[in-house]
Amino acid sequence: MTRIAIGGLMHESNTFAPARTTLDDFVSGGLETGEGIARRWGEAHHEVGGFFEAARRSGFDPVPTLMSWATPAGPLDAETYRELSDRLLNALRDAGPVDAVLLALHGAMAVDGLDDADGATIARVRDLIGPDRPLIVTLDYHANVSPLMAAASDALVAYRTYPHVDQRERGLFAGTLAHRAARGQVRPTQALRKPPLLIHLLAQETARPPMSALMDELDTLDPADGYLDASLLAGFPYADVPAAGPSCVVVTDNAPALAAQAADTLASHLWSLRRDLTAAPPAAPEAVARALAARDLPAVLVDLGDNIGGGSAADSTVLLHELARQGADRTIAVLFDPEAVRECVRAGVGAEVRLQAGGKVDANAPPFPLRGRVRVLHEGRYVEDLPRHGGIRVNDQGLTAVVEADGENTVVLTSLRHPPFSLGQLTSLGLRPEAARVLVVKAAVAYKAAYGPIAGTIVEVDTPGLTASNPARYTYQKIRRPILPLDAEAEVETTFR
Repeated sequence: MTRIAIGGLMHESNTFAPARTTLDDFVSGGLETGEGIARRWGEAHHEVGGFFEAARRSGFDPVPTLMSWATPAGPLDAETYRELSDRLLNALRDAGPVDAVLLALHGAMAVDGLDDADGATIARVRDLIGPDRPLIVTLDYHANVSPLMAAASDALVAYRTYPHVDQRERGLFAGTLAHRAARGQVRPTQALRKPPLLIHLLAQETARPPMSALMDELDTLDPADGYLDASLLAGFPYADVPAAGPSCVVVTDNAPALAAQAADTLASHLWSLRRDLTAAPPAAPEAVARALAARDLPAVLVDLGDNIGGGSAADSTVLLHELARQGADRTIAVLFDPEAVRECVRAGVGAEVRLQAGGKVDANAPPFPLRGRVRVLHEGRYVEDLPRHGGIRVNDQGLTAVVEADGENTVVLTSLRHPPFSLGQLTSLGLRPEAARVLVVKAAVAYKAAYGPIAGTIVEVDTPGLTASNPARYTYQKIRRPILPLDAEAEVETTFR
């Protein structure tokens, strides 16, 4: 029977975040080996779950090695990356002879002293398995794809949705492709093109024009003509690395010239729409006023500058202060504040507390003076069985406290940074988000898979923070230049290598 190794090393690294991601963060997020990978990820709406499903459908023997994942944050310290990549390589060696390798990477991992960590990981795996065994790599839609990543792998297979709700489907596809390649039924060849552009995060939403039309174009590449797959990756603008920005990847069956031609066409189409791939959301005062005037409820305020899924601090109080200033009631907001949680635990359920909540990492606004009653204390774990951004099934936001203040204003305090990718974050605490007047989500687009069905009005907010939506707010030192929207001279670009 065909044996295919399965492994992964996933992290989205915000290079503007001062803190470093350590081994403890991966232990907390997910660090499994062997059969533990199937127990954690096998039924998840994640590409690794898709790998196992491909094994069942295609009949190959999956050989689990190591799978590691941590919440988006600052870059990995060098020792953490060395430890994890060594563990992955050692697990692959210990797997014995395999016919192919399936690797789940994010594609926007940064490491101290190593800007192209995912490329380095792929290259190390390639060196281990040799040039002839297929190496198929899945990537997040926000991957910053480097030439090394494309050159060292046989096929890069990225998600096609943002919010990411097709991860399992794309993992299934990648697993099936790996099996076909291992049996000699196809020989994947690929081409990469990179227009000099940073796409505004809101414009990256795949259901929003013009990105929706670009994604539809991928389906026009017919397998009967020799195409195996195509991906348009929006890139991760919060990583100051040479490969930052969108990528067009086309995979063909032993037809590199065909792949190059199609990648050129996709890149040219993307470039032609560059002026439309942007957005201009309002600042906090105007956004909060819009939310409070909304008739379709709940109104969802999207705190772009504190987008946890992009590596932000998770404790910005900018919107809480503005909501209080404008007299908002029936609001629900979540803040990362382990210290405040401990104070609530000491006080106990039912007790009155006075806290200085949030604002301890993100300094764009002071801590929020929170006075209210501790309504709930919860361990913070819950299960999400539906397809949601990130594909995580078993979730943990750490020990959690719910504080209810005057005006039915509710603040959820968590001990772990936890993105709002599931309504279970709130419903597991006994809260009814659909009954709120205003919900604050620290996200950009990813929350929509969960919150979209209950949202009456959505107001995106141009808040400051580690994930501010306008790339011009950042000082880049390593990205290739010129690049739009930072450099007007990038308009003359005609090639996309």
